[in-house]
Amino acid sequence: MFGSTGGPAANIPLTQSQLEPQQHAAMRATRRHRPPGLRLRPPRRPLSSSTTSASLLGEEHRLLQQTCRDFADAELVPVAAELDREHRYPADAMRVAAELGLMGVTVPPEHGGSGLDYLAYAIAVEEVSRGCASAGVIVSVNNSLYCGPVARFGSEEQKRQFLAPYARGERLGCFALSEPGNGSDAGAASTTARREGDGWVLDGTKAWITNAHEADCALVMATTDRALRHRGISCFIVPTDTPGLSLGPKEDKLGIRASSTSEVIRHDIAAIWVAFFSRCQRCRCRQVILDGCRVPGSQLLGAEGGGFKLAMSTLDAGRIGIAAQALGIVRSNSHLLAALAFSVSGLGRHAPWCAGAGGLRGCGVLRPAAPGLRLPHRLAPGHPAQALVRNSD
Repeated sequence: MFGSTGGPAANIPLTQSQLEPQQHAAMRATRRHRPPGLRLRPPRRPLSSSTTSASLLGEEHRLLQQTCRDFADAELVPVAAELDREHRYPADAMRVAAELGLMGVTVPPEHGGSGLDYLAYAIAVEEVSRGCASAGVIVSVNNSLYCGPVARFGSEEQKRQFLAPYARGERLGCFALSEPGNGSDAGAASTTARREGDGWVLDGTKAWITNAHEADCALVMATTDRALRHRGISCFIVPTDTPGLSLGPKEDKLGIRASSTSEVIRHDIAAIWVAFFSRCQRCRCRQVILDGCRVPGSQLLGAEGGGFKLAMSTLDAGRIGIAAQALGIVRSNSHLLAALAFSVSGLGRHAPWCAGAGGLRGCGVLRPAAPGLRLPHRLAPGHPAQALVRNSD
């Protein structure tokens, strides 16, 4: 009665027998138009929830996990909100973290670290981030973005001077890579370093540098030979007290504000990347102006022109920390949301926090009277997210 292009017949749902041929045809069309070389591959290993359950962790890792959990509950959870509101660096908590060996988890003991593996590092960052996101960032950056490259590429003298105190937590480091115009593109550093006598003079601007305000030293990426492009980038170790370094006004952030984030402006200086040190004091951004800062030749980290390789390997390790931070934050938030949901008094009545048009009730987040209500579940140990982070080799 009605044509296939309109009318009521077009709104009648198809039966399963009618739908299956159309689905198969669509799948065949997808395969025909798939780009050459594109193959759908299964994951290297199944993300089973049992893969990384606490019961499968070794004794050393379980002990570390419990130690970090106790540390977070005692030192971070009670003050995390206050630190974030006040943009205040968690100095007391970081001293305790240093005593526990959390500031140089993978650094060999002979250089002041704990000598553990990256699974231990991921566990530590996850638990610390669960207690305080800012503290997790501070620990992660010092471990992977500062201590990591110095441990892998530094000379023995550089390790003695610029690694051991940082791995022990006596000092704090940061990594100055990002720039306003290039982001974190390791192969496009506009910051330059030129030879002058037996040292280097750095000039440029670095931005969004975590730990910049509290850092005692920074690893700065700068171009030493533009003609070589990414092969002409080098890394320099620049103490934040280098003459010519100054910090601009801080900028507020949306979160993780107990860790400072900074912008660095360098004008004909050798410690250009020191600006990165505006660091993350409870997440505040700040400018760092370097004017006439000079870096001795002994503070070139790795080989001249080896900065790109150094940066890429450093970022690989840093991604483990970022994933662990996210996992810890999600765990904390899921627990808080579950507690909030269960604070609803009675089935069908909203707690006071749900009342009012501007509350959660108005957003439709919780409706205890609705049929089939499912409250948020907690991220239990052994969750596939943990498997993904802890098996990130």
